[in-house]
Amino acid sequence: MVPGQLRTDECRLVVVTGKGGVGKSTVSAALALAFAGAGRDTVAAELSGQARIPALLGSAASGAAGREAEVAPGTWVTTIDPEAALVEWAGQIVRPRALLEVAVRSRAFSGFVSAAPGASELISITKAWELSAPERWVSGSARHEVTVLDAPASGHGVGLLASPTTYAEIARVGPIATQAREVAQLLRDPRRCLIVTVAIPEETPVNEAVELADRLEEKLGRGPSLVVMNGLLGEELSDEEARTAHDSVPGSPALAAADRRRGLARRQTRQLERLRELSAAPVVELPDLGAAGATPDGVEELSALLAPALGLS
Repeated sequence: MVPGQLRTDECRLVVVTGKGGVGKSTVSAALALAFAGAGRDTVAAELSGQARIPALLGSAASGAAGREAEVAPGTWVTTIDPEAALVEWAGQIVRPRALLEVAVRSRAFSGFVSAAPGASELISITKAWELSAPERWVSGSARHEVTVLDAPASGHGVGLLASPTTYAEIARVGPIATQAREVAQLLRDPRRCLIVTVAIPEETPVNEAVELADRLEEKLGRGPSLVVMNGLLGEELSDEEARTAHDSVPGSPALAAADRRRGLARRQTRQLERLRELSAAPVVELPDLGAAGATPDGVEELSALLAPALGLS
């Protein structure tokens, strides 16, 4: 793809989704590094129960629910907890404050989050929006320029993105409906919100990436901004692999392993070509990080590859 093809100067929110197990958290961490590396204060947000990104960024910070921790200059992490976020949100609406404290003590908020259909999704995506809003819900909180949200896998991810529009259509009036409409407008605006779909070069994840684009068009009137093909091997062997294969006798395990790698790389290339044919969004390629898996150094490598696609280099 052409470096700088996307314009991200107005971007406030990046939502990363895709089939489970394709490396969404790793790509989210790399995207956060790319924006922060361009001088934009960035927070990488996970949903409650997840805390993978701090380690991917080389930090021991926990990203505890509702807390924002700076893990490097201009790079923050947090975990969005719907109940805690609802309390913050309600603090802008419920007066006097004593009424809010009574509701919190009575566990009314946790009951609402658990029982109301779509409430958890609506609160979570609205909190992601709030992290880079001009005015934060809690006075004194840092205002981030960009939020990168490690969203749920494809089906749940679409539900999360559609929840503000759904709620605004049902409620129509009131402060929560007004804010839901504001969030929905942001999600539909490709200049201010990037939706990044992650896939790996296998048939099912590619199918799901294509189906996800169709569902986004249906629910939001837009498709993804960028599709990331993650985990590509490449047909070329490393120098060490090439030397080992060269020195091996016919039929040896080393030669067999080299042949298997080349065969897998060719199958991956076919899936990459298929994705490019079927995707209306630009596709960027990321390499397999090897046996060590995702490490802070590996995330930095991926970040450097993503930056040109985002117009950040």
